Amino acid sequence: KPPAQVSAYVEVLGIDGAVEFLMAFGGAELYLTESPKRRSRLVKLVGREKAIALARASERLPRRIPLCKPWIAAVLRERGLSNADIARMLHASDVAVRGWLKKFDRPDGGDPRQPTLPF
Repeated sequence: KPPAQVSAYVEVLGIDGAVEFLMAFGGAELYLTESPKRRSRLVKLVGREKAIALARASERLPRRIPLCKPWIAAVLRERGLSNADIARMLHASDVAVRGWLKKFDRPDGGDPRQPTLPF
C-alpha cells in the first residue's frame, strides 16, 4: 500500500508509473497544467492524458514532489531487484536500503527496533 503522500500519484499513474514519475521528478516542484506541451518532460514520461489527470488532481498533491525512497525501494524489491541495484537506482547506500526494507518486512510497518505489542 502506498504512503499517503504518494497515493494520489498511484491513483493516476499506477504503481509502476508512480515509481517512474517519483524517480524522475522527486524532490522538486513541478508545474502541472491541464494543457501540457508535447515537448514537456512530463508528457514524454507519462503521456498527455496522464499529465492532464495529474494537473486535475493537483489539489491533492504536495507542492514539492516527494522522494518516498523507502516505498520505492519496497516496490523495486517486489520486482526482484537486489539491494545493491536499488541503492544505485535511488542514489542511496545499501545500508540505507536495508534499513528501509526492514520496515516493510514487519506486518505492522513499524520500526523494527520496537517490540510488537501482544493483542
